[in-house]
Amino acid sequence: MDINKRTILWIVFAVSLVVLWNNWMVSNGKPSMFAPTPPAVTAKAADAKKSDLPAAAGAVAATASAVPGAPEAAAPFKSERVTITTDVIRADIDTLGGQIVRLELLKFKDGIDTSKNQVLFEASAKKTYLAQTGLVGAPGLPNHNTGFVAKPGARMLNDGSQIQLVLEAEQGGVKLTKTFTFKRGDYVIDVQHDVSNVGAAPVKPELYMQLVHDGNKPEGDSYFNSSYTGPTLYTEADKYHKLKFETVEKEAAESVKTGKPVVMDHPTKADNGWVAISQHFFVSALVPQDKLARDIFTKKVDTNLYAIGTVQPLGTLAPGASVSNHAKLYSGPQESKLLEKVTPGLDLVKDYGFLTIIAKPIFWVMEQLHAVLGNWGWTIIVFTILIKLAFFPLSAAGYRSMAKVKLVTPKMQAIRERHKGDPAKMNQATMELYKTEKINPLGGCLPILVQMPVFIALYWVLQASVEIRGAPWIGWITNLAAPDPWFILPVLYAISMYITTKLNPAPADPMQAKMMLFMPLAFSVMFFFFPSGLVLYWVVNNVLSIGQQYVISKKYAAPAAA
Repeated sequence: MDINKRTILWIVFAVSLVVLWNNWMVSNGKPSMFAPTPPAVTAKAADAKKSDLPAAAGAVAATASAVPGAPEAAAPFKSERVTITTDVIRADIDTLGGQIVRLELLKFKDGIDTSKNQVLFEASAKKTYLAQTGLVGAPGLPNHNTGFVAKPGARMLNDGSQIQLVLEAEQGGVKLTKTFTFKRGDYVIDVQHDVSNVGAAPVKPELYMQLVHDGNKPEGDSYFNSSYTGPTLYTEADKYHKLKFETVEKEAAESVKTGKPVVMDHPTKADNGWVAISQHFFVSALVPQDKLARDIFTKKVDTNLYAIGTVQPLGTLAPGASVSNHAKLYSGPQESKLLEKVTPGLDLVKDYGFLTIIAKPIFWVMEQLHAVLGNWGWTIIVFTILIKLAFFPLSAAGYRSMAKVKLVTPKMQAIRERHKGDPAKMNQATMELYKTEKINPLGGCLPILVQMPVFIALYWVLQASVEIRGAPWIGWITNLAAPDPWFILPVLYAISMYITTKLNPAPADPMQAKMMLFMPLAFSVMFFFFPSGLVLYWVVNNVLSIGQQYVISKKYAAPAAA
């Protein structure tokens, strides 16, 4: 059989890029090209729970007259925003509902406007992203539409290790006290709910916590620079789930159309885990009190506004009785070492795709190198050299095979000319030549085949690691997680691939030879949209490969000339 190994090499490369593209689509909430839609689970109980929640999800401009059970003639509640500032975050809590309406990360710059800090929670005309809690289970209980009173206290973390904000509201015979605890150097906000029955009859309250987000695409999002923003959740039994706002919208529309309970494709009951809104490089996750049963829900709360949350029963409270519930809200970067400390499974929001088993060790090695070098660009270069050394015996064997093929190319041309009318004899003579010269016709494929998983895993490492976001290398490369602004690295990649192609044996077919020279240019165009750190890896890898291939080719060419 006449096997052109260069064609096989490009097929391997192309298939790997298709796999890479498919997983990029899946990571951004789009359907896989290869996998069917997962089976859905009917969740009547969760649907009933979430329908009990207050409907006014925004609640930023609501008044007391809109609160369930409030007198119609009540004066409008005058809310205020309480700003809490630590060394890493600045949070605004609205006394109307005691909801977090703005949260700014002081250590991270905005991805579009680097003169501003990254903002997660926000309530504006362009963006709605809120953290809300409250009580359901009986009419008129305090919820995220209720007016709260902020207790006096410090608002800025100075010399202390933590700062607290206490909010109180009494309604429907129940007093709800929310206590937000902010700690130095920590993106975790401890959220304590103290519920007291101050009425004359027993009550059975349930605590809900939810994250509300609009369905808009992130600012700066485009077809070639897309990122996932949507609900995620984790339970010990069902593990990690990544959801889509579009799915929640379809569930709501189907429920209205049929009048039946919604069908959800995620777990709806647990006594552990977390719910979150994930986005590129950052996440906000609610971690309810552990070992306490909860219902998990996703729902549409308004036009282009969606929520994910939990509802936890607090038991029956007799008059004068009280109960406390402890939860956590993590709102910050997707740094593995930080996420692992918060709760099990939260580090999974740092999505490495299907090659996580390779990507995690890659990032660990890169972290160790960065601790020494202090620059992620040089870290990538040194990492590339280490990978090249690790694969040196394998790649050397492949280049030796390619060098031998190049030396016998005239003999192969002669065989093709001699048997051009008889393909069977041509293939037989070619294979006999390979056997005589001890050439493995597939020897040049193996190095690229083995390195492709590393290439794809490194792509996800650079795509998902907030540590590399905004990290400069030298000169014009100011963000290794973004495409090269001057396209210098993609051009260098195209040049290196052209040189590599010239060093390889030329195909016998002139048309195929021209196509092989054109393909590096085509692939380099794709690299215009890839993270510059990934292109840097591939350029350095190509330069090292060219040097290795050149030396081996010279070594075999000298004996042949002699």
